Amino acid sequence: ATARASSHCSRESVFYLFIHSRAMGAVFSSCGCGDGLSALLGGGAKRRQTGMGVVDAAPDGVVEAQFQRARAGSWTSPLPKAQLQGAASPGGADFEWSEEAFSLDAQPAGGSTPAAVKASIAADPDARGRRVAEASFASPGDPRAHFLTEQLFASPGTLPKAASSTDRQLRELKHTATHEMLKKLPKHLVEATGPDGQALRRRLLNGATVVFFTAGYPGKRFIFERARDMGVKSVIIEHPDSWARALVDEGIIAKFIPIDMSQDAAIVFQQTLDAIRALANDPLTREADGVVTFCELSVPVVARLTEILQLPGHSPLSVDKARDKHWTRAEMKKAGLPSPNNMLIKGEADLQAVASEVGFPAVLKPISGAASLGVKKVTGWEDLQSSYREVITELNSLVVSSGALVKNDGSGTGVDANKVMDCTILMEQYLDGSEVDVDVVMSDGDWRYAAVTDNGPTLEPYFNETWAVCPSVLPSASQKILKDLAIATLKCLGFQDGIFHVELKLTTHGPQLIEVNARMGGGQVHETNLRVWGIDLVEETLFCGVGIPCRPYIPSREPPGGAVAYCDINATRSGTLQSLDFLKPLKGKEGIVWAKPYIQAGTQVVGPQDGLPTWLAEIVVQKSNAQEALDYLFELQNSLDPPIV
Repeated sequence: ATARASSHCSRESVFYLFIHSRAMGAVFSSCGCGDGLSALLGGGAKRRQTGMGVVDAAPDGVVEAQFQRARAGSWTSPLPKAQLQGAASPGGADFEWSEEAFSLDAQPAGGSTPAAVKASIAADPDARGRRVAEASFASPGDPRAHFLTEQLFASPGTLPKAASSTDRQLRELKHTATHEMLKKLPKHLVEATGPDGQALRRRLLNGATVVFFTAGYPGKRFIFERARDMGVKSVIIEHPDSWARALVDEGIIAKFIPIDMSQDAAIVFQQTLDAIRALANDPLTREADGVVTFCELSVPVVARLTEILQLPGHSPLSVDKARDKHWTRAEMKKAGLPSPNNMLIKGEADLQAVASEVGFPAVLKPISGAASLGVKKVTGWEDLQSSYREVITELNSLVVSSGALVKNDGSGTGVDANKVMDCTILMEQYLDGSEVDVDVVMSDGDWRYAAVTDNGPTLEPYFNETWAVCPSVLPSASQKILKDLAIATLKCLGFQDGIFHVELKLTTHGPQLIEVNARMGGGQVHETNLRVWGIDLVEETLFCGVGIPCRPYIPSREPPGGAVAYCDINATRSGTLQSLDFLKPLKGKEGIVWAKPYIQAGTQVVGPQDGLPTWLAEIVVQKSNAQEALDYLFELQNSLDPPIV
């Protein structure tokens, strides 16, 4: 029995009584368990104001969308087929103003640096304000190759070996409480695509125990608030001094389990596995229904945890294929999907052969996928030689000290980074054209939602992001072929269920894949999909995590929230940011969702002439259609002049 069900009957039996009575048209009457049923099926707390108005967990579980925008431009439905069962009414966008720099470790920006920066930050490349080499997450003075260092630079490293495809197909899922409820329900009810089906799935999730492996940076707090609002008993496994520990006292999560992430990968994995198993004996949580993560570097870990625990989740083999860029290309080629020319560079002696095979222009990127580290465009033979040496010199000049990737200061402390990470470089054909993101929900082996967001041109040669807009302004036919490639790629990698953030380009030769992220996208991705389409990717992630089918529902023919555009303000030159006053004129302007600085005044910043540009701030706007939102964003962006001296 769970805390939300009567002590007289289990969560699954109470739920089955409700469904059976509703399906038969009967009225549920008191049987001594009425209080438990009422608690189980009751609505949650109110959600925050969004572009769809105030979204409540209504008594019958239906999300109410409160406004509708006029259609403008060309867009394609993100659903496999139209679901025209609702309408919306006008409402305004809320405004979030922040004059304090975003602090990744939950300390005041500019304050003293803690002895060990939160491990979760290093696990989470979505944190925009800090470079890879600045994230520290270990005990001072310990030179070992640590868990997160290994996952950042040599994934999957020493994690358990993935099961073969054959063994994976033969495995049976554990009979969790959620699993038992699903067995008792008619399939057509659980998979219904309308508001009643979504309400039913939310009720199924209510009372489930979900483990989150690593919490991410503090900006992901909304994830745990949403889980709480849905009645989920959340358990976070994280470094002992994580910001997320305080969420227990705030009533947002049920339990925090501290595990020292500065240990080696094998120890961290085993301690995590033991901790999850031990939940079965904890009356507060009982047995875990699912294990999820919203942090990129934790995806391979969670895939292996769910495989061993026989819980729903990604195949570790599929995750490993997705995180290895060269392996991804090989699988796509085998499946007959378009893939750019590419070849591995294991040493300088390979350069001539690789140049002949791939051609120019091209892009160099470490096979390890270490965020933006070492990614650079090359335009010719001499550029390739100098850029390759630059990248390798940069990688070889780094050491792992106290679990962090830092410049070698000559002190003799730390381990050479090239002993921890794979310094093999992938050179692949440069892809011209428009870049897009496709946020995909897959369930039961097929796609159920795929929304296209346009990305602006990146700042080359380092490929820093600039702006984005959703829905896409590309022609409908172009959006379709991009979505088709994203979905085909996921299938060829072996994915069956889950939420994915797929990055692609529409080149002069057709669509091409950039990379696959086997989790919800970070940054503004959740807010964008919620505001524009009314789709909550946190909710869908939780459904997948416990084995509930996903059938996202959009209440109207038009994008219910109109359009959202956002940008990252990049430093245009190197120097010192004098103040944040350049953002103040934005305060009070209509249509601005939020404006947040990433850094504080007095910070040294890097311009594109000297390296990877520093992100200064982000701006998010919402308007009635995509072109209007994009034009407004450009107007605001052009009005800003960050004082860099």
